[in-house]
Amino acid sequence: MNLHWWLFLLASLYPFAASDRQGDALYDMKVKLNASGNKLPDWNLNQVNPCTWNNVICDVNNYVIQVTLPSMGFNGTLSPRIGDLTYLNVLSLPGNRITGEIPEQFGNLSSLTSLILDNNLLTGEIPSSLGKLTKLQTLILSENNLTGTIPNSLSNLQNLNDIRLAFNDLVGQIPDRLFRVSRYNFTGNHLACGTNFSLPCVSSISALGGSHSSKIGVVLGSIGGIIALIILVVLFLFCKHRKKGYRREVFVDVAGDDDRRIAYGQLKRFPWRELQVATEGFSEKNVLGQGGFGKVYKGVLSDNTKIAVKRLTDYESPGGEAAFLREVELISVAVHRNLLRLIGFCTTPSERLLVYPFMQNLSVAYRLREFKPGEPVLDWPTRKRVALGTARGLEYLHEHCNPKIIHRDVKAANVLLDEDFEAVVGDFGLAKLVDVREDFCDNSSPWYHGAYST
Repeated sequence: MNLHWWLFLLASLYPFAASDRQGDALYDMKVKLNASGNKLPDWNLNQVNPCTWNNVICDVNNYVIQVTLPSMGFNGTLSPRIGDLTYLNVLSLPGNRITGEIPEQFGNLSSLTSLILDNNLLTGEIPSSLGKLTKLQTLILSENNLTGTIPNSLSNLQNLNDIRLAFNDLVGQIPDRLFRVSRYNFTGNHLACGTNFSLPCVSSISALGGSHSSKIGVVLGSIGGIIALIILVVLFLFCKHRKKGYRREVFVDVAGDDDRRIAYGQLKRFPWRELQVATEGFSEKNVLGQGGFGKVYKGVLSDNTKIAVKRLTDYESPGGEAAFLREVELISVAVHRNLLRLIGFCTTPSERLLVYPFMQNLSVAYRLREFKPGEPVLDWPTRKRVALGTARGLEYLHEHCNPKIIHRDVKAANVLLDEDFEAVVGDFGLAKLVDVREDFCDNSSPWYHGAYST
């Protein structure tokens, strides 16, 4: 029995393995919002990683950081499980017909910078737990049916620069600190502000522009920009005159058709010089491994992000060029917690490079055969978890990825391990796209034979 089916069998013996917490929270959110069949159809509970779902944005570590669902026609309630998304920066659900209260669990969204729930039918009081969101910059709850007072805890939000609570049924005093926020609007309530009080219900900064002082700043900024532009033009002409007659030795990106073929999704196009510096000139001391298409180097970007750079060799041959384009395309569509995520790429007239996140614990092959004394080893519980993670990654490639993918080179060296010893399947250089019309389980199919041989 080949390797894949052993892994699949092992995974089938563990039916109660915890699914991705983020996916569970978002799916519960979908259910509570009463999303109909034609809304959020790709929010699939069986898909482990929600980073490929529409209206969901993740960071390079597959943490959900943005959920934006404006004017979708939802008429349900807000799920308390949204509070599980502790890496969430932006939650935006304006223009729906969401009812019920704002859950206290929203106070667990410790990374939240923007909460936008205006123009809904929310009721109840503003939860005091929102005062724990120390990174919150924007809070928009206008045009709902919120009642009670404004919690004093909101005074703790030192980064808040935009708060809009207009047209609710709020009463009582407004915490003094909120009048010092750059932009605020408390109109349409029963609050202590307005013509009968010392402080206005709306800030001087309007939605269309800003205060008189800000307009002066714009004018001064424009003048400064013009002066800076003139200086840059003069410097450019001066440098061009000095270097006339000399051919600069520069690295440039491939132009024309290549640009269109490899500009996939949100992948970053790295400058050659940035990767050269990050790997110390592609020093041999930074080599992590070597495969059929080139070497992999450890690198550190200017912001201290650790990366792995795959430098392809023999790119001019049909196999090398095809491998590069295939890997960029395949990895850009295959997003899963147990698959190695491609960060970006680099092309020059003489180079093809792929950039991945650095895996702290290298590979299963290293941990089984080459680890140094004192380094952690793979005990049996960890090996079981690695096998399950590998199986989940391959299962995603086979069942959920569109188009479906066969890896064709599964081996210990291609199962990488992150800082938590979570399995991450890498190296799709020999992967093949599977036509969904093929009979995948037919032994006579050319896709079947040798797909998982090691």
